[in-house]
Amino acid sequence: FPVLNAAKSVVGLEIHAQIHSNTKLFSGSQVGFQAPPNSLVSFFDASLPGTLPVLNRRCVEAAVMTGLALNCTINRKSLFDRKHYFYADLPAGYQITQQRLPIAVDGTLTYSHLGGRKRNEVVTKSVRIKQIQLEQDSGKSLHDDYRNQTLIDLNRAGVGLMELVMEPDMSCGEEAAAAVREMQLILQALGTCQGNMAEGQLRVDANVSVHRPGDPWGIRTEVKNINSARNLARAIDYEIQRQMFVLESGGTVQNETRSFDGKTGHTIPMRDKEGLQDYRFMPEPNLPPLMVYEACSTAPPGVAPSQVVVLEEVRERLPELPSVRRQRLVETYGILPEHSFTLVNEDGLMDYFEAVVRETKAGPRKVIGWVMNELQGLLHQQNLSVSQSPISPQALAQILNLQENGQISSSIAKQVFQELWKTPGKTAQQIVKEQDLGMVNDSTEIHRICQKVVDSHPDQVRPPWKRAVLNKLMGLVQKETKGRADPVLVRAILEQKTS
Repeated sequence: FPVLNAAKSVVGLEIHAQIHSNTKLFSGSQVGFQAPPNSLVSFFDASLPGTLPVLNRRCVEAAVMTGLALNCTINRKSLFDRKHYFYADLPAGYQITQQRLPIAVDGTLTYSHLGGRKRNEVVTKSVRIKQIQLEQDSGKSLHDDYRNQTLIDLNRAGVGLMELVMEPDMSCGEEAAAAVREMQLILQALGTCQGNMAEGQLRVDANVSVHRPGDPWGIRTEVKNINSARNLARAIDYEIQRQMFVLESGGTVQNETRSFDGKTGHTIPMRDKEGLQDYRFMPEPNLPPLMVYEACSTAPPGVAPSQVVVLEEVRERLPELPSVRRQRLVETYGILPEHSFTLVNEDGLMDYFEAVVRETKAGPRKVIGWVMNELQGLLHQQNLSVSQSPISPQALAQILNLQENGQISSSIAKQVFQELWKTPGKTAQQIVKEQDLGMVNDSTEIHRICQKVVDSHPDQVRPPWKRAVLNKLMGLVQKETKGRADPVLVRAILEQKTS
């Protein structure tokens, strides 16, 4: 689409996070991703008459912990409601949710992304969290177009969800993707959601609208069930451009629900929202108000501790959050903020870095250079995760120790790294020994090679010679020694011989 520079875009997100729990929100059925269809369904999940919901304390604690981590106000009293709509994978004909009074409100998510001209500056922004509500997940409908039928799997029906509703404080796909990635890291650090988007544990809906400066906000469209941060950015940016083009062409943006096609990079209409159905919200009659207490002393007397959620106890269990982790890395190791950003955001990279630092004599700044450049370069090139790296932190530490001890040069260290990547069964010492890559420590031999190089370039070493000439001679010496001569010693000898 042609770009309409005058328009402004507004983006808000709704995130459905599947609570990491052994059992479902209101039943004792197990939670499992790849179980056989309809094998994890209790009578309550199937909505058989006479069955009643029993609230899972773990799910409540997970929602409270998530709310605290996102600086939310935790409502001491929250309510459950029925949201009525008919769909084949919702057996009861309604979903139990928290429409009137959710468990947590008014939070903030601070997130960062790399910006600037070279995309190496950490840009920090924040988005307001309107509310976090507990609700049931639905089952899955599997549409078989070949046989013209729909199959229902109720394994997911009744699994606990946290719906996190963000205010429309973002303006592009990059910001939204960064906010979701930060949310994913927070949930994983808390252990409240595993956050695997490919398995549907984290599902994102994006609300997008555009308007001209000074005008009221435009009509929004909703892009549903986006399954990765990258696709979220692509879907939002496409939708912004599409809506801008509609406005520029004199058209009207429709209030509709759209889906994102990852192959084409386009959003596709699903259904319009004209005549939006009435969900007929009503209080859930089978569940009393959900009470959360500040401390054990404020809980009602005679109630078992296992039946009570206490804020004080949940707050004490809060782990180190990603933002605190980044700050600690900068303060502890003296690395740049953009490096700490990458270490925390790449799954497993921070643990890898700290493991190398513990095992090597090299300084943290030297280690970060290797992790960011050599290790990440090959991982990205071969589309591998940190856990799939052929070179362990201990193996990288061995390479760095050989370099620090003066046994190999920096160029040879990189060569050994490449060899280890191809043959991970060997050690750095074995490769150095087999290929004779150790430093040339014989001073007489280095003097001889330096003299040979100087003698073969008489015109260039006559005074007044330039520094570039010295660098060229050093390169020739290193070529002669296959990079195994100490560059500091070589420079000193060459300066002496050409002075």
